[in-house]
Amino acid sequence: MRTARRYLAREIFRSTSVVVIALLGLFTFFTVVDELDTVGEKFPLTALFYLQMLAMPTRLYDLLPIGLLIGAILALAGLAQRNELVIFRVSGISGMGLIRMLWTIAIPLIAGALLLSEVLTPYAETKSSEANLLLRGRVEGGMLATGYWFKEPTSTGGMRVINIGKLQSSGNVVNLRIFEYSDGVTLVSMSQADAGRFVDGKLVMKNVTENKISPAAKNALADAKIDDEPLMAVQRFPERTVETTLTAERLVARILTPERMSLLALHDYIDYLHKNQLQSDRQVVAVWRKLAYPFTLIVMLTIAAPISFMQTRRGGVGAKVFIGILMGTGFFMINQLALNVGLLYKWPPVVTALMPNILAMLIALGCVWLMENRNALAASNKNFLFWGKSPI
Repeated sequence: MRTARRYLAREIFRSTSVVVIALLGLFTFFTVVDELDTVGEKFPLTALFYLQMLAMPTRLYDLLPIGLLIGAILALAGLAQRNELVIFRVSGISGMGLIRMLWTIAIPLIAGALLLSEVLTPYAETKSSEANLLLRGRVEGGMLATGYWFKEPTSTGGMRVINIGKLQSSGNVVNLRIFEYSDGVTLVSMSQADAGRFVDGKLVMKNVTENKISPAAKNALADAKIDDEPLMAVQRFPERTVETTLTAERLVARILTPERMSLLALHDYIDYLHKNQLQSDRQVVAVWRKLAYPFTLIVMLTIAAPISFMQTRRGGVGAKVFIGILMGTGFFMINQLALNVGLLYKWPPVVTALMPNILAMLIALGCVWLMENRNALAASNKNFLFWGKSPI
């Protein structure tokens, strides 16, 4: 049994490696061709290649399940074509036994996927965002036309809204605006700064202009009366420090796609969102999707089994690979659809993340069971049709 498992693992790993490398090369080539029009004096070709190199872990993270599905189908279909699966069956390995063997083979893949998900991909995404800021001066994630917006409570029981116009690769920020509300509704001050940096739970701002609104301004505007004292006072400071729960790491977390963050970073960011009464549904679903990612690899191997068991007399391997590509693409689309529909209709995060995997697993196991018991089912159907009658 151990020899058969090692042989099967070697075949699957070899086929999967070839498929994943081919997919990585193909998608990278198309991305480079699509980005060639951005190359110029400020953004040379070497910078484009550097960004694509940083995108490799993320691309591998996305392509690994489909690559594993196609690679497993290639390996199992090759074994079936050489009648080696028949030898497996004759040696006493049932269809479900082969499924369990595939699940055991998936253990090193799951370990590698966890390393990719929790270490390589978050690190590469952070470096890619920094490189985009340095080389292109922009990043896409979480940015509005007016910059990045954050909300947090103040130590006096009010509320503070922070608007950051631009991020820098060093973690510093440029073009800051801070709006402070005494009771969550009444604006009491607005500060504007040229630059700022986060240091030990504090935001240190440079060249600050503060517009402080008088408490009497609200009544004066409501009564349409001119007060003797000015309703607003303007002050300028070369440097000003504000205590904040926002950090450079949480600022980067706003840029990254939730699935590209590590579980620790996601937990910290979700805690920040909860404390500031901000919506965190997308991040919570991302946690469950990351937890379900190893299970997705097991599902891919399970789907490959019934496709490979199919008996096709002509062009068997090609037909099976084509079916596998369709299945992998369909699974990816359903998974993404479940994410969007779940967020739209407020489904529980566990359902949103695990439902496509569970459905695919049940369908695959059902197909294997039907193939295993097709002779018994055919015999029972025949007995049912001829029940009470003479077969002659």
